[in-house]
Amino acid sequence: MPNERLRTAMLERGITPAGLAEALKVDPKSVERWISGRTPYRRHRYAVAAHLGVDEVYLWPDAIGADQVASASESEIINIYPHRWAVPSELWRNFFASAENEIGVLVFSGLFLSEDAGVHRIFREKADAGARVRILLGDPNAEVVEQRNADEGIESLAGKIKNAIVMYRPLFGLDGIEFRLHRTVLYNSIYRADEQVLVNTHIYGTPASQAPVFHLRRVAGGGMVSTYVDSFERVWSEATPLE
Repeated sequence: MPNERLRTAMLERGITPAGLAEALKVDPKSVERWISGRTPYRRHRYAVAAHLGVDEVYLWPDAIGADQVASASESEIINIYPHRWAVPSELWRNFFASAENEIGVLVFSGLFLSEDAGVHRIFREKADAGARVRILLGDPNAEVVEQRNADEGIESLAGKIKNAIVMYRPLFGLDGIEFRLHRTVLYNSIYRADEQVLVNTHIYGTPASQAPVFHLRRVAGGGMVSTYVDSFERVWSEATPLE
C-alpha cells in the first residue's frame, strides 16, 4: 500500500523525492520505495520525520513499537512543576517569546496571564512578526464554568473571565491575534508556543494555581504534545469568536 501520509506531507512542503533524498543523503530510489509503501530503517524514519516536521508515528504507525513510543514520549518531558505558582514568571515570557509561528492559550480565565503586561507585549510583537496568536477563554455564561466554580470552590470564576476579557481588550482587533469563547469541559489548561506546550492539569476540588504543570516539547515519535495540540484545535473549532 502506498504511504499516502508521507506523500501528502512532502507535497504540502513542496519537497520532491529527489530533494528529500539529497537532504537525507540516500538514493532517490529509496525515497520512491518509501512512498510506495516500504518501511525505512528506524534511523531513516527518524530523519524523514524530523525533516518534514511531523511525528514518526504518524508516517509509519505500524512500525513503531509500544516501547519506542513510550520512550519518545518520555523524551518530550522538559520539566514538571508541582504547582502552577511554582513556574517561574520569566519562564512564561521566555516560553511565548520562543514561538515563531503559533501561540495558543486555552483556559477558563487565565487571569494571571491576562494581567501580565510583558506577555501582552510579546503577543503583539509575535503577531506583528507573522505568528498566529489564539486565545480561548471560557464563556462566562456557560454551565461548565459554573460547574468548575463549584468543583474548585472558586468565588465567581465567571467574574474572573470577565476581568480577563477587560485586561485583553488592548489586543482586540490586532492583526494576527484572535479571541474565542468556549463551552468545553476543561480537563487541562493548555499553553502552546510552536512545538512546546505547558499543560496545567485540573484536579477536582483544587484551584488550577495549585495543580501541576507539565512542560513538554515535541520530538519525532512522541505523541504527548500532539495529543494536547489536537485537543486545543478541537476546542478552537467549536468556540465562538469574541468581538
